[in-house]
Amino acid sequence: MVEEPLAGALGATLGADLVPAADVPLLDCAAMDGYAVAGEGPWAVVGRTLAGRRGPVARLRRGEAVEIATGAVVPDGTTAVLPHELAAGSSEAVHGRIGEGRHIRRRGETTAAGTTAARRGSPVTPALLGLAASLGRDTLPVVRPLVRVLVTGDEVVDEGMPRPGAVRDAIGPVLPGLVAWAGGACAPAVRVPDRGRDLARELGGAGESDIVAVCGSSSAGPADHLRAVLAGLGARVVVDGVACRPGHPQVLAVLPSGAVVVGLPGNPGAALAAALTLLVPVLSGRADRRDPAHTGRRTRLIGPTAPHPTDTRLVPVRVSRDLAVELPTSGSADLRAAATADALAVVPPSRVPGRLPGRVELVEVPV
Repeated sequence: MVEEPLAGALGATLGADLVPAADVPLLDCAAMDGYAVAGEGPWAVVGRTLAGRRGPVARLRRGEAVEIATGAVVPDGTTAVLPHELAAGSSEAVHGRIGEGRHIRRRGETTAAGTTAARRGSPVTPALLGLAASLGRDTLPVVRPLVRVLVTGDEVVDEGMPRPGAVRDAIGPVLPGLVAWAGGACAPAVRVPDRGRDLARELGGAGESDIVAVCGSSSAGPADHLRAVLAGLGARVVVDGVACRPGHPQVLAVLPSGAVVVGLPGNPGAALAAALTLLVPVLSGRADRRDPAHTGRRTRLIGPTAPHPTDTRLVPVRVSRDLAVELPTSGSADLRAAATADALAVVPPSRVPGRLPGRVELVEVPV
């Protein structure tokens, strides 16, 4: 947990309860522009008070009023604030009808000193930053897990149109936004050649608090060294593949140092599904915040979606009200559908062709 200036805390997770040291507001103040009045009208106008300035009148007597701006402290004896639109009269006297106590923001009404304004584990949203500022805070205690990204593959290039036989890295650009959505931050990606010793060197230096996302090398091909490297490092494998499509070769392991390694498939669509399945929950757990991908939202899936006979399908869908429709995709390397999807629908396996559940769970995606 670190103390972060408000300007840099957006998207992190609140590391401790936000508890104001003083009442907000500190004193009774006007909730609208108008006149602070005492008793019943008409009222003689005896001055004007603006927000942030000491007013000319400390106490009103019955039948007196001061013109007042929103946020200005009301004089003692004020029984209500008469809004301008309800007031009639001149600069010397006003009249109108207003109920007792109306349009006065009482001391501590917004937030009383010592109460909890926001709980630990809350995402630091723009509104929470505004709340913190209104409580007089310049910094916030936040948690923002750091993810190291290792991109494997001799055929992967970082810029331009790839030559024949090469592919552009489409996973690396996905992860910073996805990780930030889950409350973390990404270190600059490190390229790792398709050699087990290079991958072992990178993973062997992982510290206790590290989360390492390995892009590629998680399957069983001749250039996929992750599982062998993890075994050689004495890692405890927690998840060795998931029965889902796309994304089934994903891996979750813990190194002896305590570092968590999330192995993502090399195909971009599969990597996205695996990151939502494993990486986002790991980040949420580290930050002690709600998992934004798995909210329990369910909807009815319509259209020609075909279940897999043994594996759960994660299907990009567009959602309208209570209906979800599958978007066409050409396979686990394709991000076209995911790029415009509202969510991934969780379609359970079925050996009966065409049999779909009435309602399906949705895995949320960052938009």
